[in-house]
Amino acid sequence: MKLGRTITAGAIAVSALAVGVGAPAAAEQQDTGTLRVTIGHSAKQAGTSAVAAPTANATCTINRITVNRYSECEWITIHVDVVKIVRGRPVLEGTADFDVKHQMTLKAKSVNWSEKFSISKAKTTRAGKGLHVNIAASSKSGTKAKVHFDQGRTLDSKSSGSVDYTTSPIPKKKINAKAKTTYTYTFTKAGYNPGTVSYDSAVYRCDNYYGTSGCAIPDSPTGVSLINQPIIADGIRGLRLRGGHYGDPYGGKPLHWMINDKQKNKNRAAVCPKNPPADMKRAGRTSCDEYPFASTYEGGTHLPAKERTITWVRKAENDSQGGTITTWRRAYHVMDHDPFFVIV
Repeated sequence: MKLGRTITAGAIAVSALAVGVGAPAAAEQQDTGTLRVTIGHSAKQAGTSAVAAPTANATCTINRITVNRYSECEWITIHVDVVKIVRGRPVLEGTADFDVKHQMTLKAKSVNWSEKFSISKAKTTRAGKGLHVNIAASSKSGTKAKVHFDQGRTLDSKSSGSVDYTTSPIPKKKINAKAKTTYTYTFTKAGYNPGTVSYDSAVYRCDNYYGTSGCAIPDSPTGVSLINQPIIADGIRGLRLRGGHYGDPYGGKPLHWMINDKQKNKNRAAVCPKNPPADMKRAGRTSCDEYPFASTYEGGTHLPAKERTITWVRKAENDSQGGTITTWRRAYHVMDHDPFFVIV
């Protein structure tokens, strides 16, 4: 009886936050061989500190994606079963297990960047030895990914490579759609048909909103410090003492930035009286500062009264806060719907 041997992995697509395993390949039902591939991955993304500096690198934890605003570290494990189908029944011929680590660092002032990855020497049994691998990477939303790797090398020794990213010029005030990298591995072995497996990076986004093109990981919260606006900061601290913890980096829920001037004005008008109280007017504190900010999806009356506050301040302090927020947004590329915390 002639025995067929095939390497097929099926289409296993693994998102940045979850694991998926494809249905059994049809080849298994036709007295051929198959290569079954499984990927270890966390079901939840792990974030670093909300106030991590843009240049700080995320650190790797096995089977998790760890990110901050400008850095991602992804460490996955891949298991390969080399299976031969004999008279309709699977027979395990060998296995291969290896790790892949990715370190991606984006740039605040450039839409071109790179990442490095390393592949461990595979632990193999029997027919798992001698597997060859090719690696491809793709992206979208105006960004192209190019892999540098010794394609076709075996998994019998450790290896490394890199991915270069280039993005088409972005007009001022424009924000590219979110994108991610899809990594695709193609395995080959003499006498077997090829097999593939794929998984994704964390999501990133490039923009030129403020006239400086750059890219960030939008789902990773950052933090804006209002310590230099003492009256505003005191008002927010008072709210937190009363139990209002939106935007609190110490256990609260993040706020989410909003780019919508019409709604911003509605939010402010919904909570700020037209005229200050008499005592505030006498003190020169005639400018109403609302928290959460009007330029957030939690602003206005979107939260219960116990979760929001207003503080009357001098106009100079309110203007200073506006400058602080603009500088922070520019540095961290904070755009619509991005999560963030407020440090006071």
